[in-house]
Amino acid sequence: MRMRTRARELALQFLFQVDFQGDGYVEDLDRFLDEQLWGKEGTTEAKIYARELVRGVIEHREAIDELLAKAASNWELDRMAAIDRNALRIGCYELLHNDDIPTKVAINEAIELGKRFSTEASGGFVNGILDRIRKDQGLRA
Repeated sequence: MRMRTRARELALQFLFQVDFQGDGYVEDLDRFLDEQLWGKEGTTEAKIYARELVRGVIEHREAIDELLAKAASNWELDRMAAIDRNALRIGCYELLHNDDIPTKVAINEAIELGKRFSTEASGGFVNGILDRIRKDQGLRA
C-alpha cells in the first residue's frame, strides 16, 4: 500500500474517533499512530502525513464543514455517516490546502476511503460533494 494512502486511512480512523471522543482526543494522535504503525515499513512518512491531515482538518474544520454543508444541499453534516463525513473532510482539506496533491487524486482517494470503510454507495456520495466543491472553488479537474 502506498504511504499516503495508508496515512489517509489512519487519519480517517483517528478523525472518526475524534467525532465521538471530542477534540480532547487529539492529544492521543501520536500514541495512536505509534500503535498502528509499530514495526511497519514507511512508518515515518506515513506518520508525518497522517499527522498533517489530522491537524489540518481540525485546524480548518469550521471552514471545511461550511463548504461541505453548502455542497451537500440536502444533507446535514451531523446526519451523514461519520466515515463519509471524515472522508469528505480529508478530501476537502487536500483539495484546498495541499498543493502537492492533484485535484483528481484528492477526490479519488476520498472516494476510495468512503468505499473501503463505509459502503459502496459512499463513493458516489463523496464524489458528488467533492466535485461540487471543486467546481465552486474554481479548481481544475
